[in-house]
Amino acid sequence: MRFNSRWVTGVAVGAMLLSTASFGVGAAQAATKHKTYKVAYLSYALANSYDAPMLAAAKAVAAADGVKVTVFDANNSYTTQVSQLQDAINSGQYQGIIVQPIYGAALIPTVKKAIKKKIKVVNIDQILGTKYTTDQIQVAGLSGNVVFFPSKIGTQLATLTNQACAGTNPCQVGLIHNFEGYEPDAAVTAAFKSQLATYPNDSVVAEADGLYTISASLTDAQDMLVAHSGLNVIVGSDQNCEGAQSALTAAKNTTVKLVCYGASAAGLSAIKSGAWFADVAQAPSSEGQLGMIALVKAMKTGKGSGSENPVAALPNHGVLNQGNVSKFTAEWPG
Repeated sequence: MRFNSRWVTGVAVGAMLLSTASFGVGAAQAATKHKTYKVAYLSYALANSYDAPMLAAAKAVAAADGVKVTVFDANNSYTTQVSQLQDAINSGQYQGIIVQPIYGAALIPTVKKAIKKKIKVVNIDQILGTKYTTDQIQVAGLSGNVVFFPSKIGTQLATLTNQACAGTNPCQVGLIHNFEGYEPDAAVTAAFKSQLATYPNDSVVAEADGLYTISASLTDAQDMLVAHSGLNVIVGSDQNCEGAQSALTAAKNTTVKLVCYGASAAGLSAIKSGAWFADVAQAPSSEGQLGMIALVKAMKTGKGSGSENPVAALPNHGVLNQGNVSKFTAEWPG
């Protein structure tokens, strides 16, 4: 999941320290300065190292504006997340809600209930809707939508895999999923396989579920290497690639190439050293910052912020390689 560049540096300098006064809402703040705003933050999974900096950035913006944040951890269960959203609405305590969907389509009916009750809702990180090829708002009345779209990541990963396969025919690919069948993994995988199918010499010969953890991915990669001695490329998130790199190192395998997504600190280091072939950027801290800024603005002024894609302006369309890695800054450890 999802690292940035000079664009993020600009966000960090401006957005991280921004109060909503920067949006020209000083008068609105003056009129409501005695009101306490409370926000429910519905996290995908706090145990995921990708999520922590996103939440920290959102909290920093909220603290600067005197907004209180209550965190709900769905721990990778979309049914739990739907229930938590319903609880937040029914409590009557919150003027705003941030959702980081596990399965966006399941959240839509309850998000609509929140909006109908005049609660401001901002979506971050994952798609709140049924279309995974767009970063635009799919729920009427949403106050903000700060996302990248997973189908683009999948397409980029397949293109990079084909590049990593150059000169190899056939090229055997191992794909490490994360919560297989759930979003965003399903959308990334569908786009990846669709694009990879356009390269007749490249094919996925092994698949496993890494659960966004290094330990599970290490085992997955070890099994792939045993089952497919001619494996050429392993594809997965940064956590998956960290586990796979450990497996390759233990096996003294220097031929398998790693194509990853995340642009974590670990990923940037691996790209710089040449240990990984390529990485596709995500931007969790920027999403947390921009999402909370949009929500505070909506609560204080009633105005929405539309859609923002924090990776859209990154160098090379957000694709990192050894030649351009210095242009990117990691937003999470990996």
